Amino acid sequence: MQKIEICFATNNLHKIKELNSLLGEDIQLLSLEAIGCTEELAETSPTIEGNSAQKAGYVYEKFGVACFADDTGLEVEALNGAPGVYSARYAGPACKAEDNMDLLLQKLEGKPSRAARFKTVITYFDKDGNKNQFEGIVNGHIISEKRGTNGFGYDPIFIADGYEVTFAEMELSEKNKISHRALAVKKLVDFLTQKG
Repeated sequence: MQKIEICFATNNLHKIKELNSLLGEDIQLLSLEAIGCTEELAETSPTIEGNSAQKAGYVYEKFGVACFADDTGLEVEALNGAPGVYSARYAGPACKAEDNMDLLLQKLEGKPSRAARFKTVITYFDKDGNKNQFEGIVNGHIISEKRGTNGFGYDPIFIADGYEVTFAEMELSEKNKISHRALAVKKLVDFLTQKG
């Protein structure tokens, strides 16, 4: 089978590292830099699905390459699904992951439920402009203090159902078996390899 070249529409090096370890040898990941895209991709949709489609659609329309983009949100039950689509900038536009986690933990103080889920949506445009979306969800709960140094984002305060360690305490290989992004990527890979 011929190698499939796809651009991953992100500048997030953590995501690229995670994805490279998930993709098979048949798929070669191109960065935005590799295709000459230097601008920051807009995320102005009110939904995770919309942001994912917006980023991938922009890259496809401007560069005409097969590409995919993902968007991920942490949805917390007691906060009516927040931070959701605003997960990356929950504490403000220039905030860091630490600020987002601190704000979330503060808002959860005294709440009886700490149930939460991570949701990733991947939008893929093939070289002919056909669009497909793939979703990955992992349920779990938010703990009251940060644990672990692996991962990124909200990983230090999220424990998936059936586990006792946070995503940030897991090795990448272990997280990649169960994470929301891994589940969505697996659906993408299955789709691509079936198409051949």
